Amino acid sequence: MPAFRKPKSKNAATTLLMMGLVAVTMFSGIIGLGLASGVTVAEPQHVAVDLLRPDGTPVGPDYYQQPIISQVADAVFGSGSLMFVIVSAVTALILFLAANTAFNGFPVLGSILAQDRYLPRQLHTRGDRLAFSNGIVILALGACLLLWGFQADVSRLLNLYIVGVFVSFTLSQTGMVIHWTRHLKTETDLRVRHQMHRSRAINFFGAVMTAVVLVVVLFTKFLVGAWIVCIAMPILFLMMKGIRRHYDNVAAELEVDERIDESILPARNHAIVLVSKIHKPTLRALAYARATRPSTIEAVTVGVEGSEARTLQEEWERRGIPVPLKMLDSPYREITQPILDYVKALRRRSPRDVVTVFIPEYVVGHWWEHLLHNQSALRLKARLLFKPGVMVTSVPWQLHSSDRLRGRRDPYAAGSVRRPWHEVEPDRRDE
Repeated sequence: MPAFRKPKSKNAATTLLMMGLVAVTMFSGIIGLGLASGVTVAEPQHVAVDLLRPDGTPVGPDYYQQPIISQVADAVFGSGSLMFVIVSAVTALILFLAANTAFNGFPVLGSILAQDRYLPRQLHTRGDRLAFSNGIVILALGACLLLWGFQADVSRLLNLYIVGVFVSFTLSQTGMVIHWTRHLKTETDLRVRHQMHRSRAINFFGAVMTAVVLVVVLFTKFLVGAWIVCIAMPILFLMMKGIRRHYDNVAAELEVDERIDESILPARNHAIVLVSKIHKPTLRALAYARATRPSTIEAVTVGVEGSEARTLQEEWERRGIPVPLKMLDSPYREITQPILDYVKALRRRSPRDVVTVFIPEYVVGHWWEHLLHNQSALRLKARLLFKPGVMVTSVPWQLHSSDRLRGRRDPYAAGSVRRPWHEVEPDRRDE
């Protein structure tokens, strides 16, 4: 609907009618030519036994059954002829466009559902090329999973498609019947009521026909793949309801009511700078923490090794650093838990105060360097984030290896103006 010009509903209905007529005409022509040329198609699971060679023997499990269109084109134009190649190429192009339609439609549908909070909000975000990239990636991964699970067998995958399509047809036609019934209760114009009765009759007929086809497909194709759709659809429905419930609960929890006084500030701010040794990242963290002017500030370290702790204390005093150093004991040589216990003790002592923990971190330029640095800081941050009244501040220190990343351009944000690189301002080009 969004792609049509106004009046959208009329243009969409006309397009749908034309597409339906073309589809019915092509389907009838293929069936007629197939009956006239005597082509045969067997169920995929029975091909090896039901199809016979000219000598009367089964074709065997290695036989590949050609699609009906290929067999009809072969019978009408001859194998390898120009028209046979054209028919095959056009068929492949139509299938390609059909697949592309899914990649155009599903991301938009996912964006609408995400906007209504029935899917994760990441699906509503446009990517760098102003497309719903997350929806495209999810659809591609799902398609690859189905191809792998069904070994790219079109006949088996078609069972999933048929069930999904006719469930959609039946629900949409039934919904339109309910729609017309609801409007008939309030409409008084006889001419409009007559049109509504006619539309409701057409939709009711369509709902009955599609429901009959759906029941037949479920009974005949249930064991060969249709059961997957019957299980997947309720699961997806419940998942979407759960996502909506979660978003509603979070919105209600975060909503600002009249009882909250925005003018109330924390009584005091206790600053804690984590220290492992005296080096440049530690001095930068101390300087930044002092610049925030907290109520109290202290450096905290965990004394795992007695000799290293004494050396750190002596160097701290020798340098005359104007921040008191607190040494926490760790009898089991554990670093994270003593800091957590100390922070909880501060919070317990003054519940109205906040505690700000400054953590020096390295900024590295290679992925493997992340495995060698910042592991203790990451574990500690993950634990501190769940403590109420505790703020965690990372103070970065760029190592020389991170210089290799400075010349890279920052990715453009969605919706920003894109221009060729040679037209960008010199200041941004040198970033």
